[in-house]
Amino acid sequence: MPNIREVRTSAQAEQEDLFFGQTVLLWARWSVIVAGIVLVLWTAKSISYLTATMPFFLVLMAVNFFLHGRYVMGSPLNRAMVVAASAIDVVLITAIVIFWPGHHGLDNQFFVLYFPVVFAFALVFTRRVEAVYTVVTMVAYTAACIVVGTLPLDGGNEDKVLVMRLVLIAAMGFLGNYYFRIQRRRLAEATQAEQPPVAHAAHA
Repeated sequence: MPNIREVRTSAQAEQEDLFFGQTVLLWARWSVIVAGIVLVLWTAKSISYLTATMPFFLVLMAVNFFLHGRYVMGSPLNRAMVVAASAIDVVLITAIVIFWPGHHGLDNQFFVLYFPVVFAFALVFTRRVEAVYTVVTMVAYTAACIVVGTLPLDGGNEDKVLVMRLVLIAAMGFLGNYYFRIQRRRLAEATQAEQPPVAHAAHA
């Protein structure tokens, strides 16, 4: 007797993508935490520098410990909570861009921390949700650079640097979601191919 599998509905596909995709988001957040702490320890020259910079990553670590613990215990977050947690990532990274001692706004190289969180988010959610998240991230980074006064908005080199960085953030979202859609389409085709020809069998 052939092994019969039902084709996933759109709702089922989104639920499964969200459940398994949380692992991607969790490990992307851990990568941000580890990279940030390593950079802090590598560049720290005084205790005051550590006390001023380490709290950013400690907060992110506390959030991810809670989220990872729930996932391991079999109580993963729902869709709204996952989006909220990803929004917290953007808020904390933007705070790093604004408040990092000695390097603010466009001069702060920690903007690269946006890349893994945007890419991971794009691997989990549909194009529309991913696009909103990516645009919000780009707006947050632009606003941070303007607030601290490192972006003169005069069409000079600083503006060009910002545009290039925004293009990179957008590319992370696009590529992640493009791969996400390819994988979903392949799974849909595979499940459809495994469906037995019920109609033909009934007529026979």
